[in-house]
Amino acid sequence: MCVTCGCGHGVPEAQAVRYRPLDGQRRWPLLATAPRAARAGGFQGASAQVCGPLAMAHEPGLGATQRLRIEQEILGRNNDEARRNRAQLKHHGIFALNLVSSPGAGKTTLLVRTLAALKSRIPAWVIEGDQASSRDAERIRGAGVPAVQINTGKGCHLDAHRVGRALQSLPLEAGGVLFIENVGNLVCPAAFDLGEDHKVVILSVTEGEDKPLKYPDMFHAADLMLVNKVDLLPYVSFDVEACIGYAREINPHLGVIEVSATGGQGFSEWLAWIEAGARAA
Repeated sequence: MCVTCGCGHGVPEAQAVRYRPLDGQRRWPLLATAPRAARAGGFQGASAQVCGPLAMAHEPGLGATQRLRIEQEILGRNNDEARRNRAQLKHHGIFALNLVSSPGAGKTTLLVRTLAALKSRIPAWVIEGDQASSRDAERIRGAGVPAVQINTGKGCHLDAHRVGRALQSLPLEAGGVLFIENVGNLVCPAAFDLGEDHKVVILSVTEGEDKPLKYPDMFHAADLMLVNKVDLLPYVSFDVEACIGYAREINPHLGVIEVSATGGQGFSEWLAWIEAGARAA
């Protein structure tokens, strides 16, 4: 399969680069570019296994082997930056969360309500990631919380270098919580460590309950899944139990909290989880 366009030319799937958990229980056939999370540490205890010749790449002068080498170099530099970010946050005793989801899952609305509830209890700061505009950062600042906007342009995720630069603009102090709202995307953010303590994946009931099976990298990389917009369950055909079951096929240790960013359901449990992490940090 071509690693650029997915056209099917190249080598059979059985000979392509695969990812497999070290326990051997499940094999995820992926494109040659896809074992990024394993190399970046997104998959705990993972290995990238080459089962045969690499797939083709329809890019002039760039073969699949070269492409993999470039990705490894990019992720290696990113991980160095992430370690520096993590050391800085640890020095301040800050609990850092990387919020990830597909577009429209309700990240910003959930974050605004969370900040309002935490405002008198824990210091908080926000780094906002979007391709364009500063609308979300303005919403956060309107809630009285310091926020830095990062616009990625054509980029589809935040990286550790950009986050590190944003940290320099925030009035960090001992204790507290840093929320990093990533670009809406369930693919690339799974591979990039930003220096956070946990990735929190947000999935709304207006999406399909099989999202974890379609985007396994993200659900394997996350430590907590928030099932958002549960106030809409009477009006949509979303099977919560099936969704949780699919997610835990990918990541048996994944925590799950059902919430509503508008109605407030589940927020006491979500806030308690944050406060416990902040105390530990």
